[in-house]
Amino acid sequence: MPEILDQARAQVLGEGVGLDEAGVLAVLRLPDEHLPAALQLAHDVRMRWCGPEVEVEGIVSLKTGGCPEDCHFCSQSGLFASPVRSVWLDIPSLVEAAKQTAKTGATEFCIVAAVRGPDARLMKQMREGVAAIKAEVDIQVAASLGMLSQEQVDELVDMGVHRYNHNLETCRSYFPNVVTTHSFEERWETLRMVRESGMEVCCGGILGLGESVEQRAEFAVQLAELNPHEVPLNFLNPRPGTPLGDQPVVEGKDALRAIAAFRLAMPRTILRFAGGREITLGDLGTRDGLLGGINAVIVGNYLTTLGRPADADLALLDELKMPVKALSATL
Repeated sequence: MPEILDQARAQVLGEGVGLDEAGVLAVLRLPDEHLPAALQLAHDVRMRWCGPEVEVEGIVSLKTGGCPEDCHFCSQSGLFASPVRSVWLDIPSLVEAAKQTAKTGATEFCIVAAVRGPDARLMKQMREGVAAIKAEVDIQVAASLGMLSQEQVDELVDMGVHRYNHNLETCRSYFPNVVTTHSFEERWETLRMVRESGMEVCCGGILGLGESVEQRAEFAVQLAELNPHEVPLNFLNPRPGTPLGDQPVVEGKDALRAIAAFRLAMPRTILRFAGGREITLGDLGTRDGLLGGINAVIVGNYLTTLGRPADADLALLDELKMPVKALSATL
């Protein structure tokens, strides 16, 4: 057994203390023959510090496309020649999407908008949409609306939004290679305000943007420093017309190494399968990830890409005897 796994067994599994950057890097560099042991240890950590339940979430885009930012992976940027065009979703459609999400057994419904940050029109749409959903659907509402002011943070709390997603996307040192229209620090500031407001912090990113393995380790410990309630782990699904449209897909074993490493960096965090797992991991890798530290999934489609059918994920969870987390009114 490699020394790093022995260390992680004692420190992470035994004490609930995540690995530091050097430890995460050692896991990311494990040879293939030690990957099953790393995934098993990550699963044991998840079971001990998070329990067997899996949180299921659906997402919908309130405003799609036309974003002024230049995130190089994103087909919703209005600066790239991608096929996504600006569209707004009306309130009845939003409520219907929440109902369909709830039917899958999901406890979480996240409203997403492709913007730098919300303007008055979007905040009004959010207020009306959240009220309409809460009147008709028994589901928690989360939001992802870009960078916020303190006033907007307070308004979302007042609406009853319990969790806010704002991904850092990649580590601090690599961020300028991915986004030039705003900074890593600007995103961090929004997350600080969200945490201090009492909303849960959902913050993750995308692997496969061209970052080095050392920068993946850097990213994991920066997320751990933030101590988010949830980390959505995406793998780049290259989008035509974007600057990263020709980037190669992450190798399946590297993706699984990352899942184990991020779990061992953050033993108590919800680690969610998000975009790109279908092309990176496929059905078998999805199973391996759920047995390797993952304890949440987004079901159905993503914002601009197709996901696995919700019933396929739910059937897999049932087969693995992983109970879907019940809706909690205390969140």
